[in-house]
Amino acid sequence: MSRAVNTSARDAGPWYREPWPWLLMIGPFVVVVAGLVTAWLAVSTSDGLVTDDYYKKGLKVDQTIARSERARTLGLTAFVRVTAETLSLRLTAAAKDFTPPPRLVVMVSHPTRAGLDQTHVLERGGAGYAVNFRLPASGHWLVSIEDETSTWRLLGNVVLPAAGEVTIGGTPEDSRQP
Repeated sequence: MSRAVNTSARDAGPWYREPWPWLLMIGPFVVVVAGLVTAWLAVSTSDGLVTDDYYKKGLKVDQTIARSERARTLGLTAFVRVTAETLSLRLTAAAKDFTPPPRLVVMVSHPTRAGLDQTHVLERGGAGYAVNFRLPASGHWLVSIEDETSTWRLLGNVVLPAAGEVTIGGTPEDSRQP
């Protein structure tokens, strides 16, 4: 009799009809699917924080530092005002022999989202510079101001929406009106 009990327990059915092997395989299966999805996302999307010409930009670091130092030597200060429609700025200098350039190149860039970066050429008109400007998304933005010949550069931060003028460069006490 005991022999008949043992054979009936073994003949319960094939393994794939039991729930326990399937429950044990669910975890590894989910991990494999998640790994494939992650690999697909890594291959199909771009790395927004990595620049394509990083080596060339790295070689130009000394030139960039020298341009910022030149702006500091001239005592340049920019007073930037950003509204929903325009970007305007006044440029002052402590150096007596500084002549304001006819045009400035202004780049407004987001630290992490390169697709929102904007570059504009501002024409001198009266006491300052202005250009029609589409207000980027609110948040922290980097503003780079330089002359067309790239002899100097001012770099600063703007938190949008900004209330009033934002000073980039030297302090207002060190500069004079052009």
